Amino acid sequence: QVQLVESGGGLVQAGESLRLSCTPSSNILVITDMGWHRQRPGKQRELVATIAINGSTNYADSVKGRFTITRDNVKRTMNLQMNSLNTEDTAVYYCKGRALIRGGTRWLDYWGQGTQVTVSS
Repeated sequence: QVQLVESGGGLVQAGESLRLSCTPSSNILVITDMGWHRQRPGKQRELVATIAINGSTNYADSVKGRFTITRDNVKRTMNLQMNSLNTEDTAVYYCKGRALIRGGTRWLDYWGQGTQVTVSS
């Protein structure tokens, strides 16, 4: 069962913006640290940004100043505002969260299925 669902990907031109969202399933009881990773064509998956439950954030150098990660602990959603996109940002973006699921006994990391972001020049 998919525990995290991403949305908001698409095709944009360089310089434009996109906003990604990540929504946990109702099967997740509690979710703490969350983050976005991406996998660019021919590259390994890499960290983009993370956000702790207290709101502290961390960004990859390549996105600092352009991307903003936020979360709503009431709605349990996480967003990634991506501005000034360039072709190097083309990737599949994945949501990740550390969570306790219904019926589970351990905190585990869960991944979404990914959403494609394509930036054309």
